[in-house]
Amino acid sequence: MAATTVQQLFLFFLALTTTLRLYLSFRQSRAVLKHRLQVPAGFAGAVSLEEHQKAADYTLAGQRLARWQIWYDTLLILLFTYGGGLNALAALSLHVSASPLTQGVALMALFMLANMLLELPMTVWRTFGLEARFGFNRTTWPVFLADRAKGLLLGGLIGIPFLYAVIYLMGIGGALWWLWVWLLWLGFSLLLMWAFPKWIAPLFNRFEPLADEALRRRIEDLLLRTGFKSEGVFVADGSKRSGHANAYFTGLGEHKRIVFFDTLLKDMQPQEVEAVLAHELGHFKHKHIVKQMAASFALGLLVLAVLGFFIREPGFYLGLGVNSASHAMALLLFFLVLPVFTFPFSPLSGWMSRRNEFEADRFAAAEASADDLISALVKLYRSNARSLVGDSWYSRFYDSHPGARERIAALQRAGGGR
Repeated sequence: MAATTVQQLFLFFLALTTTLRLYLSFRQSRAVLKHRLQVPAGFAGAVSLEEHQKAADYTLAGQRLARWQIWYDTLLILLFTYGGGLNALAALSLHVSASPLTQGVALMALFMLANMLLELPMTVWRTFGLEARFGFNRTTWPVFLADRAKGLLLGGLIGIPFLYAVIYLMGIGGALWWLWVWLLWLGFSLLLMWAFPKWIAPLFNRFEPLADEALRRRIEDLLLRTGFKSEGVFVADGSKRSGHANAYFTGLGEHKRIVFFDTLLKDMQPQEVEAVLAHELGHFKHKHIVKQMAASFALGLLVLAVLGFFIREPGFYLGLGVNSASHAMALLLFFLVLPVFTFPFSPLSGWMSRRNEFEADRFAAAEASADDLISALVKLYRSNARSLVGDSWYSRFYDSHPGARERIAALQRAGGGR
């Protein structure tokens, strides 16, 4: 493929993606601002005008920051490609070792470090600016810096051996190197998912068994009814960093855990917590997690197969401003520019995710109570300052969950209780 063709395609999709992201952000701001002065019908008794306006203002401020982030992302990708950033990092990696394998790992590590440092201003702005302004940030500078240090150390301990294995396989795997790398990535991903709750997550949060006996019995009864087995129910100190509430499942096999943030339990009644958990169990009951993993792994195989074609094309490197070809550079360059080409197709994955959420909600309505889940969702929207309204096209591209009005209307149609 000619370098000029690669360059033209990349610049076209970069302009398209940047313009589309900005357009969607403005649409979302306009939709939220339009309804700022009045609580939407159906929420008037549950959400005050003050809370509704706080959510609107939080969303508007978030979109303003998002537009700065869009421009910043575009600038960074141009800096690394046509600005010579990757060429400079490649030259620097040559001084690390005489081994091409180690040079490749050094290139990847240098890029990740540089990208983290360049993204740091936006992260700080979001954490200590936007989140603090609306009362959500609980992170102190020592905690913030410790998180980054632990992330770097963990990334080095886990990521560097993995990168050595990947680049080594790319060198010896022949024409089907991408298949061997995919198998390695598949096994590595499953291993991390299995190990995360037991050994990785505790490095960042404290997890304690659920102490509320009545709530634990209610949850155990729900788990028994639905046939779900886990390592236990834990409470994470989410309030250490943020005022946002959350709950999630993590792990594989015997290491599956149910985790509630302490911020969620603080505001919820036991029957509401049960309904939230029933929704999450719905994902497992309908095998959404397994299906999403299978789709992700299949897509990963396709992406690596495509890279298997481009890695042999000099025009791929030259068309993106890179003057040195290597296995590590091909991998780095491809995944750097890939989001530029895939963003316009985001509505497909969003549609599938929102469909799964509706299905999990119906499961919760049957196993717990639709009314309790509605009550819990309203509390979550309120405590997280989530806007009750939004633009439909923005939602198609960005939202993994249905909008508040759409989701609650579906729950009301599902009826209440077991």
